[in-house]
Amino acid sequence: MIEKLTLRVNPETAADTTGLLRREVARQLGMPLSRIVHIDILRRSIDARRRPVAVNLSLAAHIDAVDETFRRYEPIAYPDVASAPAVIVVGAGPAGLFAALELIELGLRPIVLERGKDVDSRRRDLATLCRTGAVDPDSNYCFGEGGAGAYSDGKLYTRSTKRGPVDKVLQIFHTHGATDSVLIDAHPHIGTDRLPVIIKAIRETILAHGGEVRFGCRVTALDFAADGSVAGVVTASGERLQGPVILATGHSARDVYRMLHQSGVELQPKGIAVGVRLEHPQTLIDRIQYHSPHGRGRFLPPAEYSMLTRVDGRAVYSFCMCPGGVIVPAASAPGELVVNGMSPSNRGTRWSNSGMVVEVLPEDLPQYDSYGPLKMMHFQADIERAFFEAAEQTQVAPAQRMTDFVEGRPSADLAPSSYAPGIAPARVDKLLPPMISDRLRRAFAEFGRKARGFLTPDATVVGDETRTSSPVRIPRDRVSMQHIAVPGLYPVGEGAGYAGGIVSAALDGINAARAVASAMPSR
Repeated sequence: MIEKLTLRVNPETAADTTGLLRREVARQLGMPLSRIVHIDILRRSIDARRRPVAVNLSLAAHIDAVDETFRRYEPIAYPDVASAPAVIVVGAGPAGLFAALELIELGLRPIVLERGKDVDSRRRDLATLCRTGAVDPDSNYCFGEGGAGAYSDGKLYTRSTKRGPVDKVLQIFHTHGATDSVLIDAHPHIGTDRLPVIIKAIRETILAHGGEVRFGCRVTALDFAADGSVAGVVTASGERLQGPVILATGHSARDVYRMLHQSGVELQPKGIAVGVRLEHPQTLIDRIQYHSPHGRGRFLPPAEYSMLTRVDGRAVYSFCMCPGGVIVPAASAPGELVVNGMSPSNRGTRWSNSGMVVEVLPEDLPQYDSYGPLKMMHFQADIERAFFEAAEQTQVAPAQRMTDFVEGRPSADLAPSSYAPGIAPARVDKLLPPMISDRLRRAFAEFGRKARGFLTPDATVVGDETRTSSPVRIPRDRVSMQHIAVPGLYPVGEGAGYAGGIVSAALDGINAARAVASAMPSR
């Protein structure tokens, strides 16, 4: 027999599932401890809004005997699609991979084309980038199997619950090797050390059921039919592949945006957010967020934070917060400098970092109007080139102490940083456009008033953070998910301007696969 209940307990009790928690469950149910033979945690969230910090739990308590019929979910039974009609999936990030899985479930054969390398080979290129500063334009933190999310914190929290089956996305990650925590935690994450194994397992599922995954296969053109619809793609080797095209190339594939623009495919400039990576000692964030001079103690995870304000009509906010993480070089081509953040599964480093970014809308940049729909992309690129030049054409990132940034003065020295290529003192506040740095300066001061200790010389502003989202939207029909003027082209995920994270991109890929299946002739 199973009894379900919800509890609010202290962190120590929540962590001791076979001792303290089991006793509390017995007390709540009014029965002897011996009758509670097993506990499954269904949901877990930390409430740090006030003291003392508490943990909210939803539980399934097995009474007298373990209920062998208990299942969190039923695994998907994928059919063999080796002889089924083909669908071209361009990009092996979360949108592309989850589109491929959904296509197989629906009886279609995905051919996944990835410009970069598999996750293991990609790891070696990332090590070279951090060690030497050499950027491989097809294998970096943005391109390669798993996309930009493969070497990240692996956050699986999303507010996009109305976009599709969030639980299905989490269950697929779990089936392919993620721990139970992705099904349980209110803010689940996987971690950069575990993600590659899971991504490889997803690839193996695709291959085992008749799909294809090709690496080093860069798409250079769309193959148009006589009626203007998309009939397939052309690769860099000249090969033509036929079928509907799910375009899931991620937010940094600037060559794809140029190719689409030159082909006459309608694009639209999209608002983005630009700023810096802000790095604190994790112990400081723990003390602030858990309201304790002792920090998180033994039973709480490294603390997260979320900051948001508006300055002169534009949002300024934290983005992709990585507790216990590191800052990484995220350039996708030579001549650029841009940073991002990631965390291992245990979030065990001594640093915390977050993007701190300012909303920028197309109307804010009339000086870029000559670039048409690619104006925001050119704005991004100009900032990245400016930081690269300030770094003397290396990946050593310009940096400034947070208090010096706010006060508008140079930093004589810098706090230790997790950023492997290294940081060097620079006027980050001057390298950023004034519309960005001025708003950040005022927002930092406000965040310091809201969270005492947040504004500190022990925090470092590391520049620049520009790849928060796609600078382009590829317009599509809301129902069919095809481009509004180009049938057969299904733009999806972050690169198309319709997602903002691993789960929302995966949902978009699933929805695109369903749209493709519904548009295919009866099979």
